Order: sequence, then structure tokens, then C-alpha cells
Amino acid sequence: MTEVVKVELGARAYEVRIGAGLLARAGAEIAPLLRKPKVAVVADATVAGLHLEALRAGLGDVEMVSMTLPSGEGTKSWPHFERVCEWLLAQRVERKDIVVAFGGGVIGDLVGFAAAVLRRGVRFVQIPTTLLAQVDSSVGGKTGINVAAGKNLIGAFHQPSLVLADIGLLDTLAPRDFLAGYGEVVKYGLLGDAAFFDWLEANGPAMAAGDRALRQYAVKRSVEMKAEIVARDETEEGDRALLNLGHTFCHALEAATGYSDRLLHGEGVAIGCALAFELSQRLGLCSQEAPSRVRAHLRDMKMKVELSDIPGELPDAEGLIALMGQDKKVLDGKLRFILARGIGAAFVTSDVPREVLKDLLTEALARR
Repeated sequence: MTEVVKVELGARAYEVRIGAGLLARAGAEIAPLLRKPKVAVVADATVAGLHLEALRAGLGDVEMVSMTLPSGEGTKSWPHFERVCEWLLAQRVERKDIVVAFGGGVIGDLVGFAAAVLRRGVRFVQIPTTLLAQVDSSVGGKTGINVAAGKNLIGAFHQPSLVLADIGLLDTLAPRDFLAGYGEVVKYGLLGDAAFFDWLEANGPAMAAGDRALRQYAVKRSVEMKAEIVARDETEEGDRALLNLGHTFCHALEAATGYSDRLLHGEGVAIGCALAFELSQRLGLCSQEAPSRVRAHLRDMKMKVELSDIPGELPDAEGLIALMGQDKKVLDGKLRFILARGIGAAFVTSDVPREVLKDLLTEALARR
């Protein structure tokens, strides 16, 4: 059964449709948006190999032109952004046409950014193929690319016209990629829904093992939470920053590892959430039980939890703090953190003593 979550943004509201089999009916799902029966699809090489022909079949009478990009975080860059824009122009894509981002978060962010600036804005549809993209990056309109100075520092807010989250596509994910996406799922329980975290503790292992009904509920609940926050604060002036729980640490670690396979984004989020709860405990904001419970659940899920789980060298504490300084959440030169008063009770603050942060990182690095 397909479930629908609506992102309420007035005239730019759209639906996130969640369920198995959506790819097979993609034509019927997208057709109401089309002025002419043609879409331009951008996919990464892995997704194209697994699912592009299924999408073509699912589109039926809708003509599809497609381009394929290399898989991996390195694709979210200026050169590939230029390639996508030039290709879409060569296909004579107009403002009322539909561009389809078919892949994980890298493709969604890159193609969404291209759609945002092409002809000053063309419409696009997200068909996210990873757990991370289905629960997070495909919803809310954040688009962008990475540059040498940091992650997602060049981009735009550009909402999709529709999101099709086909749960069946998750069956082809490698276990590591599924668990990386789970880093974003658990984030939702930690930031604002303690009951959802309880549910994840009980059901996470079975969900990782492939239970589609559990996967659909986890995606739906995650999207509901994100949609509620985005509707209140589309451009991250307030509450939306809560969605960055764990991300200040994560983005610094991604930069330190060169946006490579050493650390996937969702893995960095999981480690970052554990560090954020430990920092909260050190500042007297939450009990010692909270960070212990976070780490215990992540370990039960066989996820990365500590800096020692990241292979290769890392900068020292000062080096990591310097990388945090490039984060988009920096305000008036001060680092902003999402901390917690307990599980399900996150808040945003700039009031983190540098020495406490440095001690936390120094000790975490010493455990390597």
C-alpha cells in the first residue's frame, strides 16, 4: 500500500509517496505533472545498471532521455554540475518540463541544484534509491554541491514537484549503504521523537534484515518529521537546524576523509550523533544514560560509532575544530551545535566552550 506524506508549502506543496512498486507505475505517478510526455533522467552508474530499464518500462508512454554519472560523493562537484547543466540544455529542457533525479543523495542534491539554476528554475522529481535519500535528502528542497572548502557550501533551496520513495529499491542496497542511511533514520528519533527511538531499538535489526513493512514505517515516520519541520522553517532560520543533529561533527569528518568511501555520510551522522550526546552529557544537559543508550543501539545495528571506526589518519582535535568552522551552521563566526536534553529533546546552541569540545575530540581520538 502506498502512503502519502504532504510537504505543506502553500503553492509549492508536494507529496512524498512511499511504498513498494512505485517505479513500475512511474508514468502514471508523474504524468499529471507533464505538459508533454517526456522526461530527462539523471542517474548514477550503479543505479542505472540496476534500475534504469525498469524506470523506462514504468514510464510507459512517457519518453525518457537519460544521462549517467559516476557513483560516489566525488560526483557532487563543479565539473559534474556543469556536465548536467550542459546536457539538460542540449536536451532543450524548458522551465515547465520535468527533470528526474534517480539515485541517492548525491544525485538528488546535484540534479536538484542544476534544476534550481537552469533557466532560473525548472521542475524536478526525486526518485530516491537509497534509504538515506528516501528519509532525508530527497525531501525539503536542499540542493547543492561540495567544494574544497567544505560540504554543500554551494547550493540553493529548490523544492521538488514530487518524491517517489519505492521501498522495493532498498532491497538492492549493499548492507553498508543501508546502514549508512539508517544513521539519518535514528537521527529523527534522537532529535524529536523518543517513542520512535524506542521503536527503532525494538525493530531496527529486523528492518536491516529486509522487512519491508518495517522499512516503510521507518521511512514514513522519518519523512513525516522532516515535512513538519520544513513546513515550519523552509530555509533553516530556526527549527530546521535541528535536522542537522550530528552533522557539525559529520561534515568535519567527511572533509577530513576527503569525501571518500572511508566514511559515508550516514556513517558520519551516526558518529556525530554519538558525539553530540556525549558533548551534551559533559555540559550537564542530559544524563549519562542517554549517550550510552545511543552508542549501544548503534552498536546493536553494527554501525560505526567511534572515531576509531574510521580507517586511516584523522586530524588532531584542533584540526577537526578548524574544519567545523567551514560548516554552514556557523553564525557570526560561532559554531552552532545541535545538542540534547535527552533522547527526543534536541535544541540548537552556540554556547559550547571550546575547551570542552577540544577535550571531547582529544579523548575520542585517543581511543583510536
